[in-house]
Formats: sequence, structure tokens, C-alpha cells
Amino acid sequence: MRKIIIGVIGDSEVDNEEELIFAEKLGEALAKEGYVVMNGGRTGVMEAVSKGVRKAGGLSIGILPSSSKDEANPYIDIPIPTNLGWARNTIVPLASDVVIAIGGKAGTLVEIGYSWVYGKPIIGIIGFGGWSEKLAGKRIDDRGSDVIHPAKEMSEVLELIKKLVNFD
Repeated sequence: MRKIIIGVIGDSEVDNEEELIFAEKLGEALAKEGYVVMNGGRTGVMEAVSKGVRKAGGLSIGILPSSSKDEANPYIDIPIPTNLGWARNTIVPLASDVVIAIGGKAGTLVEIGYSWVYGKPIIGIIGFGGWSEKLAGKRIDDRGSDVIHPAKEMSEVLELIKKLVNFD
């Protein structure tokens, strides 16, 4: 049976310790549910979520912008160097079954856009600002009826994933 891949996107530079704690707990929760977690493989939210995945004995994949696996944070199990720079931001949304955005600046906004273009369900975390909060509960544009699903609590995130993923 194919594993469900959850993409987690968000801030690479984080000053808010609560955001990092949430991301780490999210990684733990996703791993305990048996999901594979994919992210950009570097710092901030990506490192925190990968740390949580590792704590729970799960599997994390990092899609790296350079040609070096050494760029990955220490909690990435499978580093994938792309040598694509910013263009690598298309891969996490494309390969994921659901995308979760936490905070986020321009890079996260691009990944949210790709997620929408590829028809991936998007969960926007509320409470840490950034694009995830600005877009939570909203539609990207008027060509579809889909919204970025808002979530504040971990239980909401896990319930949404189960509702949004096609388990067939």
C-alpha cells in the first residue's frame, strides 16, 4: 500500500519559539499516524517538523535547492538534492497528498500557489501569521470552490488530513 505523503511548508527563519514547538509536535503527530513527511529539508519550520518526525520514529524527506545532501538539516532521513534553487519549490506540493502551511513568507506563498495549481488540499495553520494565516479559509481565486482549510489545533489538522486524503 502506498504511503501518504504530507508536505509541510513554512518559514525557514523563525523567531517565534511557539511556531517551532508547534512544527515539532506536528512532525511527531504525523509520524505517529504513519505519514511520510516531506519538506524543503533546511532550517526553521522544516527542521522543527523533521525533528518531530525523527522523535516519533517516522520518515522525513528533504527536497534541497542545491546539489549537496550536506545542506539538509540533521533530522532529514532522505535528502534529495535538486540543484534547482527556487524552482525546487514545485516538488514538495507536486509529490504531497496534502500540504500544510505554517507561517511563511514568499517561498511559502509560491508553494501554496503550486499546491493549488496541482489540486492538492492545503491546510493553513492559524496562530503564527504569515501566508498560512492570511490565506486560511480563503479561495486562491474564483476558478474553483476549494479553500485553504484553516486549523489552529493539532487535532483539527489530523482530522482534516483524514477527511482530505483519498485512502482508496
